[in-house]
Amino acid sequence: MAMSRAAAAIRQRRSGPLLPASRSMASLFGHVEPAAKDPILGVTEAFLADTSPEKVNVGVGAYRDDNGKPVVLECVREAERRIAGSTNMEYLPMGGSAKMIDESLKLAYGEDSEFIKDKRIAAVQTLSGTGACRLFADFQKRFLPDSHIYIPTPTWANHHNIWRDAQVPQRTFGYYYPDTKGLDFAGLMNDIKNAPDGSFFLLHACAHNPTGVDPSEEQWREISHQFKLKNHFPFFDMAYQGFASGDPERDAKAIRIFLEDGHQIGCAQSYAKNMGLYGQRAGCLSILCDDEMQAVAVKSQLQQIARPMYSNPPLHGALIVSTILGDPALKTLWLKEVKGMADRIIGMRKALKENLENLGSPLSWEHITNQIGMFCYSGMTPEQVDRLTKEFHIYMTRNGRISMAGVTTGNVAYLANAIHEVTKPK
Repeated sequence: MAMSRAAAAIRQRRSGPLLPASRSMASLFGHVEPAAKDPILGVTEAFLADTSPEKVNVGVGAYRDDNGKPVVLECVREAERRIAGSTNMEYLPMGGSAKMIDESLKLAYGEDSEFIKDKRIAAVQTLSGTGACRLFADFQKRFLPDSHIYIPTPTWANHHNIWRDAQVPQRTFGYYYPDTKGLDFAGLMNDIKNAPDGSFFLLHACAHNPTGVDPSEEQWREISHQFKLKNHFPFFDMAYQGFASGDPERDAKAIRIFLEDGHQIGCAQSYAKNMGLYGQRAGCLSILCDDEMQAVAVKSQLQQIARPMYSNPPLHGALIVSTILGDPALKTLWLKEVKGMADRIIGMRKALKENLENLGSPLSWEHITNQIGMFCYSGMTPEQVDRLTKEFHIYMTRNGRISMAGVTTGNVAYLANAIHEVTKPK
């Protein structure tokens, strides 16, 4: 018996003191509350639970065909056929696929970019555009710890989460003007001028999410000029290159203007929307540096930040992207298909506007076709959106953002009628 008590004492010393009943393992996490539901994912959940045959989901941020079905591009299917069985499944380097990065840089900076030739761009493969933004935010915090990030009002909600969790202080700048449902250019320029010299700004390269409102080329030139005067750093989030207008070169115009004006820039690229690779998480982060030596140093630090996060990026999506962009025939097919997607969205904008006007709506709906990209910032109030859901089984985020990808020839008249009903003057 004595030996048993002694052995038990030794075991307790080795394993540490026993937890009192009040600190049992079950109670360690008792203070953890459920997280708030994501507003966009919550819309999808509510839509799926609705049994009405008339239900419409215009909240999802993913492309759908005119039957409301997900799409896999033919160029992607062909790339997968070529990839199948042709490669091993080894880890990619921390920086990702060199071929995918090279093709991504040509897409963003231009086929004949002097910056690519001079090896001045530090670039790594990322977990889509979200991962690119987060990696840059952590880089900013580590190497410019006293800096802030200026984010447009409004913006994609996750932008705030990304820089918050990277512990980078945030400020905002004017962007959207509710009265015109267009760009608040005067407010935007005023905030750029009043920001401390050398500030970091997050800019949407094209198809601003959620508003669909982009500066004109001339406005981009004025913005670039003011950035130059203030020595601000522009970080472009380019999630829709090719998907906005149907022309990747046109959609990269803002970036090219800043490059022409001699800015150093950062850029987050995503292939979720423009290639339909949502689940493959294929993206790229690039930072234009002073010279090749600086680019090597910056890339090495980006890789070091990525290492404890996710070690290295996934292989399959990178192979799809590099196969498509690296083959002239497949790239031509992709350009045709991405233009087809953009044209369908543009066509649905016209149809929705025309249907509302034909119903005799006294409101102006010009902003539907003036805006661009996947989303239409309708101007509807949260209460009007709630009525759409309750009375018509139409689902969207409460800020009135309509995903034009969810609008089809089969539901556009029903959607327009519902919008007319909840927005017409009483």
